[in-house]
Amino acid sequence: MALRSAPIILALTLLLTATAHAQHTLAGFRSPSGNIGCQFFDYDNTNTLRCDIREATVAARRPADCDLDFGRAFEMESRGSSQRLCYGDTVMDPRLPQLPYGKVWQRGGFTCKSEQTGVTCFNADRHGFSLSRAKQEVF
Repeated sequence: MALRSAPIILALTLLLTATAHAQHTLAGFRSPSGNIGCQFFDYDNTNTLRCDIREATVAARRPADCDLDFGRAFEMESRGSSQRLCYGDTVMDPRLPQLPYGKVWQRGGFTCKSEQTGVTCFNADRHGFSLSRAKQEVF
């Protein structure tokens, strides 16, 4: 009996391992300078892109209703407007692959371009953000 169940147990173990690995796979990129990191998320079939900037020479004013950090995290869904976030975490991760200058990254309705002057991302509605040390714009 134990010999017959061994292939089933092995198959289940492999399936669970693959599922656990898929849940921890990073989707996104970081700028060559390492100053900008972006991650793609699919929450309940809603595609979301979040980008964080580590260092900026200008800071956005934090709204009164934000008790956390503000101004260096940006988010949008594949449709609709983009926004600055009130945040207490980061998507910056050194394991993210670099997006070389001049190259484009696309996934789930988002397009991002890495340039020496910064990173610009937009969604299917052409809303998005441009991020650099000197300037962060939401459009």
